[in-house]
Amino acid sequence: MRSYRDLFRTPEFTPFFLAASAQTVAQTMGGLALGTLVYRATESPLLSAVSMFGSSLVQVLGATLLLSAADRLPPRAALTALPLLFAAATAALALPGLPVWGLFAIVLAKGLAQSVGGGVRWGLLNEILSKDGYLLGRSVFNMMSGLMQIAGYATGGALVALLSPRLSLLAAAALYLVAAVVVRLGLTRRPPRTAGRPSVSATWRANALLWSSPPRRQVYLALWIPNGLVVGCESLYVSYAPDSAGTLFACAALGMLAGDVLVGRVLPPRLRPRLGFPLLLLLAVPYVPFLLHPALPLAAAAVTLASVGFGASLVQQERLVALTPEELSGHALGLHSAGMLTMQGVAAALAGSLAQLTSPAGAMTAMAVASAGVTLLLTVAGKRERLRAMEVR
Repeated sequence: MRSYRDLFRTPEFTPFFLAASAQTVAQTMGGLALGTLVYRATESPLLSAVSMFGSSLVQVLGATLLLSAADRLPPRAALTALPLLFAAATAALALPGLPVWGLFAIVLAKGLAQSVGGGVRWGLLNEILSKDGYLLGRSVFNMMSGLMQIAGYATGGALVALLSPRLSLLAAAALYLVAAVVVRLGLTRRPPRTAGRPSVSATWRANALLWSSPPRRQVYLALWIPNGLVVGCESLYVSYAPDSAGTLFACAALGMLAGDVLVGRVLPPRLRPRLGFPLLLLLAVPYVPFLLHPALPLAAAAVTLASVGFGASLVQQERLVALTPEELSGHALGLHSAGMLTMQGVAAALAGSLAQLTSPAGAMTAMAVASAGVTLLLTVAGKRERLRAMEVR
């Protein structure tokens, strides 16, 4: 598969893509509205950050207990039921008078369901396109995610400013319903990729198998930690610039789009493996000067440049798919998604806590330095592993 045109000629890809687009807009609109709602009620950077990214915190529970369902559920049924559940949860967040603890209970329940959804979605994408088309397809999804995040944050920001966060949440719930309808009507019924019932023991066995390979372990750590720490920086946009958070989120999405185009379409295959770690450094370094409180235009430019580094995940996902047996593809990609989102939730809580003690700008710089440090450590560990492999040969 050589071109984007080939992707959209593939049966089922277009409705699959459109449903995911609607969900991405819904998620970004809902997240910005919820973060703004909580910040207005509490004036707490920590609670605002956790409300936007807190659903990611429970992804580790899903990865530990539920992830075997990613390959053992019929994909169309699962991908129809999940956005219906998200629509109900998002509408519930808009209820007037709902206490903050109630908001967080809904957010965490939603995150538990999302932990399975990532594995089902990306496993089905790998099934529709096969391994040789996965990277190109995932790059299109990442580009779509960037564009839809720009649209979602722009629309959500306008709705929050002109109307109210609650109306923005209701609009997001409606988009989840649209996604469910598109999946139900546009995808064909497929059997589960693996026989048997989902269970905790099956999840543990598959996790142990995937984690037992040193090359896969390094890929997972590179996928989870550096970008998770940078998402901690993003979780502070609302408290760093309360009136311009939508602009910063949109710039981050624009940079991510540019990075995905660069890696997925522009770079030749022979160069991609060499740029994984340099792109991870790019992801962190532009946030370091935030300690100096740059003006909004400079902050927006730094955010855009940094987010180009998210293209590193495409390089690492391509390697993960190559290292994983076909029958575990959904589980492996779900583990990547769950671990990444868990780290993002942890980083958001950590960044919010640092911001409470210092300032949003100071916390953003600290998270960026930590991300760059982890990337350098993983680079050294990867070189050592390759030297050991050469010695064994």
